[in-house]
Amino acid sequence: MRDDDKLLDLPEVEFGSGVVGVCDICGTRQAVVVLNKERFKLCVLDFLNKTWIKSDKKPGVPAPLYRSERVWFETETTGSGRASAVLLSPTKVVKHPVVLVTPDVFGLTTTLLDAGIRFAREGFEVLLPDLTKVDGVGASYLVALRSTAMLRGGVSVESGRAGRLTRLYGDALEYLREREMVDPAKSAVFGTSYGASLALAVAARDTRLTAVALAYPVPVRPARLGHLVTAPLFFLAGSRDPAAARARRQLEAVRGETKSPFEFATIEGARHDFLSRDLRAYDLARAEESWGRLLSFLKQWLMPPPPRPPPPPVSRASPVPLSPPGASAKPSAPVAARPASSS
Repeated sequence: MRDDDKLLDLPEVEFGSGVVGVCDICGTRQAVVVLNKERFKLCVLDFLNKTWIKSDKKPGVPAPLYRSERVWFETETTGSGRASAVLLSPTKVVKHPVVLVTPDVFGLTTTLLDAGIRFAREGFEVLLPDLTKVDGVGASYLVALRSTAMLRGGVSVESGRAGRLTRLYGDALEYLREREMVDPAKSAVFGTSYGASLALAVAARDTRLTAVALAYPVPVRPARLGHLVTAPLFFLAGSRDPAAARARRQLEAVRGETKSPFEFATIEGARHDFLSRDLRAYDLARAEESWGRLLSFLKQWLMPPPPRPPPPPVSRASPVPLSPPGASAKPSAPVAARPASSS
């Protein structure tokens, strides 16, 4: 039995969870997404297929909370002038706030798919650029990001490769804001690990962002990049993550120079990549707590509750006129005596 087939026998599997297995569509061993305790035929390379392995759904059931599709957006960072992405759109017909997920060179991992599903279910329009389909992005980008982070103290966001990814994500954000059913005034970026460092680089260039959410980023160069961020920022990392701890110190050093609030959350005992379901560092309880904090932060800034209506006016009784001093009170009419009842 393939290990991905075992998923159908796990009663505790929840919506949005992911495993590593062989996709039934493309035959490639990679990420498989779970929906309603059944394996949905979706993987990293074929995210758009919507065929159930089995389903007892009847016609007329309510519409799903979101739909997915592959889209192409214009960008000058590729030779073809466009790049591919996966879009998750809530089906509720209202203006949606938007979240751009910034992958690193590993592409659409289980962590990012998990994030996209969770955000879309809560009403956010989510875009995940697919770096695996961007020409020229490959192993050299991974080496460049990691080497500068390890040998020079941080990811050099001004280098050629990191700068190209930052511009690509900026174009993706512009495409997302121009969609018909979105609120362009409410936008956020989210990333994990190296993708979080790139999300910080995007936030330093874009002054229209409403919120920035980073999960265990690695340090960046220049170290003072965070002082250019103009949106509220949420930093999440585990207590056993030295790289994220250095990135936090960079942001704490410039927090006093920014007008927007910076919020830091530490997950005790968690290591780097503890949100990744297919890695050893994954911790279910800590991950669920962290996703809750991330969603609360995004909702606070992108989905604030409507203002309370003003209280109804209080009608005040007319004041009783006071008698002038020394005036005698007007005698009240005598009360007629009640006749005695006969026995």
